[in-house]
Order: sequence, then structure tokens, then C-alpha cells
Amino acid sequence: MSSVPDGKKLVRSPSGLRMLPENGAFNSPFSLDEPQWVPDKECPRCMQCDTKFDFIRRKHHCRRCGRCFCDKCCSKKVALPRMCFVDPVRQCAECSLVSQKEMEFYDKQLKVLLAGGTFVVTLGSSEKSETMTCRLSNNHRYLFLDGESHFEVELSRISSMQILTDGTSPGGGTSRASGMLLHYKPMGSQDAQQLRMEAADDKKVASLWLAAMHKAAKLLYEARDQ
Repeated sequence: MSSVPDGKKLVRSPSGLRMLPENGAFNSPFSLDEPQWVPDKECPRCMQCDTKFDFIRRKHHCRRCGRCFCDKCCSKKVALPRMCFVDPVRQCAECSLVSQKEMEFYDKQLKVLLAGGTFVVTLGSSEKSETMTCRLSNNHRYLFLDGESHFEVELSRISSMQILTDGTSPGGGTSRASGMLLHYKPMGSQDAQQLRMEAADDKKVASLWLAAMHKAAKLLYEARDQ
């Protein structure tokens, strides 16, 4: 076992190889647990097309939902980073579509969050604001805010997140994200703290970062509710 807090280990599960943190407390807040597979004896037929299983038509379990399908209904192998699989894994048609959409977050928006954006940050009811760079930590567990001071917000302790907009963009298009209002509980406290972030000079980069954070919030809440 590595002594590095964020060290990883390779684990073989019935669904495939997974690269997991050595300490479960360091799991990404976006991660999902592996589902329990529907027992073979409880699925004599495909749960999608109702085809009866026999020696020719074999059962296959979707790695995302755990349900039982025939090969035709569960033939796609799709990347599933939210469960930390090393290789693409077998998924049913419905789950593969969801996983493919999530790959856009991992391929694009996650990189935006890691790169960071510049914001004017106000903590609590303070009248004092500070220009800070906000970025997601490499392990996805914290928001790092750096300026003259430094502090961190643990994603798992965020209770609410609201994206602020600047109204309708020129030409009547959709409004652009201009800031974010967070409520979270600092470590060691049960009292919620408010954090307000508004785009600084580079509003385009900040807007892209906020849009990516909005997508991250959806995955975060989904992981909590599983």
C-alpha cells in the first residue's frame, strides 16, 4: 500500500478492472458505486426485448445498471469513468447513451475546471472582495481559491449552488453565466457559509468555467442520490 493519500490501486471486480483510491475517503465526488447485478435465476428473459435465454442466447449484465440482457441489447462497450473502469465496459443501450454524454464532461468540461478561472470573491456578508483564481483540485474533491489569501471548499460539503447570469446576450441569445453563489459547511462547522463569485476581467473564460461547474453540480447531486 502506498503512503501517498491520493494513491491508487488496481482492483478486479466482476465487471472489470477498476483504478480506485487506496483510501475510500478520497473517492471523487462524481464517482458512482458499482450496482448489484440482478441474480441470474431472477432473469430468465432479456429485460429489454424479453428474449428467453438458453444455451445459445447468453445473459449479459450491464455494468452501469446491473440489469440482465441478451447480447443484442447489451453489446456496446463504453467508457465509464464515474465507476473508475480502466477499459470500456459492456452497457445496455440506455446506459451507454448516458455514459457517452458524460464523457463530454470528462473530455472537455473537467479540463476547464482544472485550468481554473478568475473571479471576484466575497465570503459571507463581508463587504470586502478579493480577486482570486478558482480551480478544481486534481482529485476533484476541492475548489481551490487563490489570491492574496488561499482557502478551499470541499465539494461534498456544498449544500447548494446557484449559477448567476448577466441577462440576455446580444442578438437575443441565451444569457451568459457571470457568477456563482455557493452555500457550504466549512470543515469542523455545522453552520453554512455563503460564497459569492463574480467573473473578473476575462469573462469568457469565467463563463466557460461556470458552465462546466453547472454540469459538475448535476453529476455531484446524482452521485449523492444514488
